Amino acid sequence: MAVANQADNRRLAGAAFTPRQVRALKIAVILMGIALIGGFALVLGTIVYQATRGAGQPSAALKETKIDLALPKDAGVTSLSLDGDRLAIHFNSAGGAQIVVVDLISGKVVSRVRLNPQ
Repeated sequence: MAVANQADNRRLAGAAFTPRQVRALKIAVILMGIALIGGFALVLGTIVYQATRGAGQPSAALKETKIDLALPKDAGVTSLSLDGDRLAIHFNSAGGAQIVVVDLISGKVVSRVRLNPQ
C-alpha cells in the first residue's frame, strides 16, 4: 500500500479538495469530454452515411406483386396511406365511404371498413 505525501493530502486554500482529488477530477472531466466528442462524431458520421447511401432498392416481392383491387365504378379515391407493407385506400362511392387495407407483399385485402355517418 502506497503512502501518500502529506502535501497531497492537505486541502487547497479556499477549496474543499486535496490536490489528489483535483487531479482525479481533471482526468474524469477530460475523459468525459473525449467521450462526448466521440459520441457526436459517431452520430454525425451515421447521419452522413445514411444520407449518402440513398434509398436503396425496393424488395423483390414488391416489384413482382400485381394487385387488382375491385372498386365500384363510381368510386373516387380520396386518399392513400402507406405504412410498412400495408396500403390503406380511402374512397367514396354511391354506397358510401370505405377504407380498404391491402397487404402489398401478398396482394390480399386485409380489411374493409365501411364508414357510416350518423
